[in-house]
Amino acid sequence: MVAARAGVSTATVSLVANGKTAGRVSEDNVSRVREAIAELGYVVDGIGSSLAKGVSSVVVLVAPDISNPFFAKVIAGVRDSLGPQYQLLLSVADAGEFPEADDVRRLMSLRPAGLLVDAPNAGFLEDLASPSPLVLLDAPGLEAHAPSVNLDVASGARELAAHLADAGHRQAAYVDSVTGTETFALRREAFLAEAAARGITVGADRIISTTVDVGTAASAFAGAWPAWQRQEVTAVVCSTDTQAYGVLQEARVAGVRIPAELAVAGFDDLPYSATSNPGLTSVHLPAAALGQKAGEQLRRLMEGQPLEMPAVTLESTLVVRGSTAAGS
Repeated sequence: MVAARAGVSTATVSLVANGKTAGRVSEDNVSRVREAIAELGYVVDGIGSSLAKGVSSVVVLVAPDISNPFFAKVIAGVRDSLGPQYQLLLSVADAGEFPEADDVRRLMSLRPAGLLVDAPNAGFLEDLASPSPLVLLDAPGLEAHAPSVNLDVASGARELAAHLADAGHRQAAYVDSVTGTETFALRREAFLAEAAARGITVGADRIISTTVDVGTAASAFAGAWPAWQRQEVTAVVCSTDTQAYGVLQEARVAGVRIPAELAVAGFDDLPYSATSNPGLTSVHLPAAALGQKAGEQLRRLMEGQPLEMPAVTLESTLVVRGSTAAGS
């Protein structure tokens, strides 16, 4: 129908629909085919195409807690690196939970060209056993399962502990994520170890876990703060900036002066962290670069090219702002 409307061959329509016109179809014919497609509402039968080729152009990104603003930049980086030849499909779970392997396996009926899995745990990867090309994002310690692009969160966590120790803090608390993925475990353990080495005490009763949500973190902090205050806690570190925003919000409600009475810091360095009042000290994790590099690695695998470095690690850096250092 499209070919008849445009007055061209079905082969020409196929080339236009699949973006393969360079040097093969005239601009006039491209324009006519696109007009016919728009008029007829034609959509390429992706399922039929994938059955014929044995694989689709779909790439599945599996991620926990997509409500975390950090993932917006990760997704942008992935899309940029994959280009128009691939369509990105997100597989996510409810806040605080990780997608189940069974849920992801159902997507295999689409015959995806490849899979990207962000912040997984070992159990998920063992259950998944995907036949498709696979690249892991932010998966420290899991490099044996698949090619990976990781963030050096441990280095940033240690740098943060050193910063707080140098500022004179000796009693601190930690707000963790309930997701239970390796990246959160690594940033928590690295911070606690460095803090202890530098004379900062973080007792077990000063470690709480919440979903990555401003309101939930604010409520949890409100419940914990009276006891922490009696224990002379002067610093709270959060596993994400989003949770730190909740702590800052509730601290203001309680009349706690930041940073004079309480220093607050997080991980991710989200855009709002630079403009919040006060600005939030945060471990910068390059989200866009994480997605970009992971997409590049997966694309090479999908197109049959070797990887120069199956395991890539991107640096983290501490960005000090007013929430921990007056006048910053």
